[in-house]
Amino acid sequence: MNKPVANESDVLIIGGGLHGSSSAFHIARRGASVTVLEADYVGRHASGVNAGGVRTLGRPLPEIPLALMSREIWHNIVDTIGDDCGFVASGQLKIAETEAELDECRERVALLEAHGFTHEKIIDRETLLELEPALTPHVTGGIWVERDGYALPFRTTTAFRLAAERHGAVFHEGTPVTRIEQKGERWFAHTPSGVFSAAKLVVTAGAWAGELSQQVGEPVPVYPEGLMLMVTHRAAPFCRATLGATGRPLSFKQFDNGTVVIGGKLIGIADLPGRHGEVDFARLVKSANTVVDLFPHLHNLGINRAWAGVEAFTDDSLPVISASRRASNLTYSFGYCGSGFQLGPACGKLVSELVLDGVASLPLDAFAIDRFKDVAAA
Repeated sequence: MNKPVANESDVLIIGGGLHGSSSAFHIARRGASVTVLEADYVGRHASGVNAGGVRTLGRPLPEIPLALMSREIWHNIVDTIGDDCGFVASGQLKIAETEAELDECRERVALLEAHGFTHEKIIDRETLLELEPALTPHVTGGIWVERDGYALPFRTTTAFRLAAERHGAVFHEGTPVTRIEQKGERWFAHTPSGVFSAAKLVVTAGAWAGELSQQVGEPVPVYPEGLMLMVTHRAAPFCRATLGATGRPLSFKQFDNGTVVIGGKLIGIADLPGRHGEVDFARLVKSANTVVDLFPHLHNLGINRAWAGVEAFTDDSLPVISASRRASNLTYSFGYCGSGFQLGPACGKLVSELVLDGVASLPLDAFAIDRFKDVAAA
């Protein structure tokens, strides 16, 4: 394609997190010129404040095909973008602590098998303790997914950005978009740094995407939350898998250096206008207590640091991955409800297909923006 003039490109992406950077990579490597506008810096919010779980386990049914597609990309991530992103195929466990919770796990796996999915496996207490012998003996079993794991969120987002740039994508950080409009066949994004234009527009702006969709007349019941993470001091190796719990929020893993990362949709304080997330230490205490309940020997392990970012949640807990129903050449990808990291590689590819081909290689009806039409009417 012809080289664009300044501030003009084939595709304009608003939001430089993992989904924006992955979309930029997949679009740019197909030959389109891409400009990415990021209000803060790449990886500042949801992409830098998640626990890094490469998790197919526990997904809502509509997300499972996307998650399985993405997991195959994760297992070949070096071939895809030239960086391993810190990916470790540790396996993922969802722990049951009571017989009732184990029954809940059995019902979950039976539901998946009824829909043809076999990646989640029920394990009993003995198998669970063989996998993770440091766990408290009161556990009753759980769900095991062998090919899941974890990666490093900021490194992953940066790797997709660099890969996109190698294909010619241009990123502008510190460039918030205040207004979007379509004139004729071109989209225009107004920023303090000037106006950017393109034939096609992609909105991957996370918690701020709803403000932009509203400008197009497509309101979405999306709201922000401040997600938190904390990292402990180093401990002797005791945990190999990435862990979650059935009855309470938890995302837990130990790195090779001995530190433990604790997350699991820990909700802090979100300041959307100020583009800022704050740590709520009282809520961190609750999560820390969960960890100690499962691993009593960590009772005296200190917390090294904690941080927060802003993430978008939707009323039905599913993201928006959709072409606009009100405007041409406009595609949305946002609202991943604290679980979008694992989906980033595949969803960027699916977005590229929506943008360049007009149709994605997986069905995306469950994520259509007009599923909220009753909200729009109200």
